[in-house]
Amino acid sequence: MAGPVVVSLARGCGRQAGATLVELVMTIVIISIAIAGVVGAFALIAGRSADPLNQSRAVALSQLYMDEILAQKYADSSPVGGGEVSSVNADCGAAIGPEGSESRDTYDDVDDYDELSGASPQNSEGDPLTGYSGFLVSVSVVCAGTDPDIDFSDSYQAKRIDITISDPSGNDYLFSAYRGNF
Repeated sequence: MAGPVVVSLARGCGRQAGATLVELVMTIVIISIAIAGVVGAFALIAGRSADPLNQSRAVALSQLYMDEILAQKYADSSPVGGGEVSSVNADCGAAIGPEGSESRDTYDDVDDYDELSGASPQNSEGDPLTGYSGFLVSVSVVCAGTDPDIDFSDSYQAKRIDITISDPSGNDYLFSAYRGNF
């Protein structure tokens, strides 16, 4: 004859399955920190996403101004068709800058652009340029003999043109060129 059969009604025999409340809270905190880091990185990247566009616009704008300036005569006394100007007539020193009440549309030599500062972008006739809102243009012209990086025996042989473009983000871009006395 067979022995008695024992039936156990206890359910929780063995290991416990599932997660405790503490484990769930810890998981939520760790995932939240990770998500905050990723969102912060995206925000930093998104904040600077316009920089390449602003840089290319600054280059185009400086090229426009530089082409206009370099196409002008070296000095007021430069002969038609070019030619060297003597040191007396080279417009170096106090003579740099526009003569009298000259405006941008009447500038006729390189150093007339010297006092152009913090101006909104315009073409040579003074009309505003579209697509450049928030940009500012400043121009500085000095005789190259005052440049400590270049050794010219005569200060009137070249003029350095510095164009600074400020973009809407507050970045400044400096472009320089030399215009020789010929």
